[in-house]
Amino acid sequence: MYGTTSSPFAARGGSANLYAKVGLETDVLAANPHRLVSLLFDGANDAMGQAIQAIRNRDVELKTRQLQRAVRIFDEGLRAALDPAGGQVAADLRDLYAYICTRLTQANLRSDAAAIEECRRLLAPIQDAWQGIAGSPAAAPVAAQRAA
Repeated sequence: MYGTTSSPFAARGGSANLYAKVGLETDVLAANPHRLVSLLFDGANDAMGQAIQAIRNRDVELKTRQLQRAVRIFDEGLRAALDPAGGQVAADLRDLYAYICTRLTQANLRSDAAAIEECRRLLAPIQDAWQGIAGSPAAAPVAAQRAA
């Protein structure tokens, strides 16, 4: 009866991963829009770092999973979060994220750690700038801005 059924609470990699996942979900639920983008940057960097390590360890499955995760973060998270009314900056970021998705896909096909490092270098100044505006009014929650 219980032998072959896995628990819905069983996390891959043990209970530490379950706690980390719960912590992340809590952070996401409580986050303002600025923090959500920061979490996307962090997730993309984490996935790219894990993919590089997987290439070094010749772990094809982990490499593929992490690069797919990074591409989804860029495509479905960061690009989707761009405001079309953002003008040239938003258009440039959209193009950069599309380029990064292309390079990460190529890196996956070729197990190319250098291409992943290139993507990390391209992302770094964007992420640093985003962190730099954390305390600015532009980073405040939308609801707080409307109330002012």
